[in-house]
Amino acid sequence: MFAAVLLAAAKAHALELKPYKDRLFGYPGILQPDGSDSYSIVDYRESRDIDQRDQVPERRVWSRYVSLKVRKVQVELEVDTPSGMLKHYVVGQPEGARLTVIYIHGKGGNRKQGVNDYSFGGNFNRIKNLMVRNRGIYVSPDVPHFDQNGAKAISALIAHYRKTTRRAPVILACGSLGAEICYQIAQNPGAAAMISGYVLLGAPPVAGIVSSAAYQRKTPFLFAHGSRDTVYPIDNIESHFRRFKSKSANYPARFIRFETGTHGTPIRMIDWRNELNWILSRQ
Repeated sequence: MFAAVLLAAAKAHALELKPYKDRLFGYPGILQPDGSDSYSIVDYRESRDIDQRDQVPERRVWSRYVSLKVRKVQVELEVDTPSGMLKHYVVGQPEGARLTVIYIHGKGGNRKQGVNDYSFGGNFNRIKNLMVRNRGIYVSPDVPHFDQNGAKAISALIAHYRKTTRRAPVILACGSLGAEICYQIAQNPGAAAMISGYVLLGAPPVAGIVSSAAYQRKTPFLFAHGSRDTVYPIDNIESHFRRFKSKSANYPARFIRFETGTHGTPIRMIDWRNELNWILSRQ
């Protein structure tokens, strides 16, 4: 009884992001809910979700999807890391921030990708606005290497902002090959202790994650993947997800399948507010 009261109190005080353009960015439809929050198939249609949403397909979303006021609190900075000075963008005010979301780009990307207001259907602009409007910060760094050295650099960046934000929760969102950074951090006990949740967008699977420090800590993992991803086929990713759940049925892991979506679909279509709130509710 006492434990139930404590759990209810913790949920009541959990940070919950307030709405921002939910009508535009919410999932257009759930094709196959499984009766829980662990696996959902989202209705995705290129004709609607790219052709109608973008003024210039895959390059520039219609203006109603973005608010550029957030650029007033966007700055480009550097922080010293074991791999040298790491350039990154910060959106929002770090001092006293209640939440930090860090986006890790994939191969061929850079820090500019994660702050592009108009690409990927305006979804990066939405996460920037969500953070500022909810007294959080959003960080988009360069990734020098997709290996242990890169993970050490990102870990140093995380540690830097953890001090500034007074140890507010940190959620690490990794796109495509950037997931290698997520996995490296998850396997390092010291680095994993700084992370409150992982968001994997079109990411490859990795062997041994169920024995990682993050898994032992029951840190929430969210997987989002397109059913027609030819870079990392979805069957491998869903098998990876099932390994999470088979080891521990109650493990806080969630899978979002974008039906007919391709490799970049999860970055375009993920409902940031919905999924970040799911992670925060598991703290």
